[in-house]
Amino acid sequence: MRRIVCFGPGPKFKGGISNYNTSLAKSLEKEENTEVHIVSWTQQYPAIIPREFVDKSSGTDFLEDSQIQVKYITNYNNPYSWRQTYNYIVSLKPEKVIFQWSIAVQGLPLGWIAKKLSKHQDIEVIFDLHFVIQKENSSLDRLFTKIGISHADTYIVHALKTAKELEELYPNKEFKLTEDGERSTKEKGSVIKLYHPIYDLFKPDPTFDVEAFKKEHGLKKHVFLFFGFIRKYKGLHHVIQAFDKVRKERNNVSLLICGESFWATLDNSKLSTKIKNATFGLAKKMFLKKSDDEREYRPLELIEQLGLNEDTMVVNEFIPNEDVNKYFQLSEAVVLYYEYATPSGIESLSYNFKLPILATKVGHFPETIEDGFNGYLAEAEDIDSMAEQMIRFLDHPLPGENVAAKTDQLSWENYAKAILKA
Repeated sequence: MRRIVCFGPGPKFKGGISNYNTSLAKSLEKEENTEVHIVSWTQQYPAIIPREFVDKSSGTDFLEDSQIQVKYITNYNNPYSWRQTYNYIVSLKPEKVIFQWSIAVQGLPLGWIAKKLSKHQDIEVIFDLHFVIQKENSSLDRLFTKIGISHADTYIVHALKTAKELEELYPNKEFKLTEDGERSTKEKGSVIKLYHPIYDLFKPDPTFDVEAFKKEHGLKKHVFLFFGFIRKYKGLHHVIQAFDKVRKERNNVSLLICGESFWATLDNSKLSTKIKNATFGLAKKMFLKKSDDEREYRPLELIEQLGLNEDTMVVNEFIPNEDVNKYFQLSEAVVLYYEYATPSGIESLSYNFKLPILATKVGHFPETIEDGFNGYLAEAEDIDSMAEQMIRFLDHPLPGENVAAKTDQLSWENYAKAILKA
C-alpha cells in the first residue's frame, strides 16, 4: 500500500485551492493500493491579513464517501508547527508529498518543510504550480517563490507559460518537460505539463427549475455569469463595462455576479479587524506598489453608476457548496475578462457544466480556449472587444457538446495516473 500526502488547504477552507486539493486527494485514492492523507494549514497566511478564510456556510462534506484522513496542523505564524508538520508527514512514510503552490507569501513555511523532506531519498517532493510569476511580480514575491519551491524533485504545471516562468526563475537549472508523467524520481528537475482538471465536486442538479429561478429574480433570456472571489485581476470592472455596452444593443440579456468581495469578509467595527487593517496596510505600503493594493477595489459600484440595476443580479457573498450548481445551470456563458491569468478553477468549474468561456487573451486562456469552438477570446484591456465577443456569442452560441469534446482528456483520473507513474 503506497501512501500519498496532499499538502494544501483542507476542505474546511474557502476557495479554489481547497477544492483542488480535495479533488486531487479523492482522485488519487481511487487508484489501486493507494492511501491518501491531506495535511492542511490551520492558518495559511500572516495573522495581520484582514480576511476570513474558513468556509462557515457550506453543509456539504466532500470527503464523506472517502477514507481520506485530514490533519489540520500547519500554522503560518507558528514555526514550531512547521516542524510538527514535517514530523507528522515523515511518520506517515509517504511515497510522494504533493504541495499546492498558489501564493508567494507561503514560501517560508513551505520552503522549510520541503527542504527537510528533500533529504529523505524515499520521498518524492512534488510542487503543483498554480503560478510561478505572481501577478504583482515584486522582488519580494520572487524571493519567496525561490525559497518556497526550490527543493522540489518534480514540478507540475498547467500551462506552458508556467514552465517557461520556472526556467526564468532558475536560469542555471536544467529541466526536463514531459506531458505523460514519465520521469525518474532520482533526478531533480522533472516538469510534468498537465492541465487544470475538470471539477467533479460540483454537478448539475436535474431537479433545479431554471426558468422558475429566472422569473423569481428577474433574469432575462440570456445570462452571462461572473463567478468567484471578486479581485481586481479578475476584471469584474471590465465585465460590467462591457455588459453595459451589450445591454444597450440587446434587451434580453442579464449579468449574474456571484462571489465574495475578497477584502470584505470581516466586521470592520471590531478592534481586531481595525488593527489588522492598519498593520496590513502598512506592510502593503512597504512592499507593494500602490496600484497593487486592491482593498479599495469596488467594481460593484459601477452597477449603480451605469444604471444596470434592472439588468444585473448580484450575490455578493461566499457561495455555499450546495448552491454552486444553480448559478451555472441558469447561465449560458461564463465571463473571465481577467487582466492576468493563471490556470483558473472557475474555467474548470464551467466546463463541468458544459458552459462556454468568454475570456481575454492573457495567460493560459489561448492554450485552453479555442476561439469559436469552446469559447470566444477578447483583447485584453479593450472594453469594446469584450463587448463584441459577448454579442458574438449571442449571435453564434456555442453548443455544450463542443465544450465537452474539448475537455474529454482533462479528467482527474488521467491527472492522478500521471502523478503516480514514477
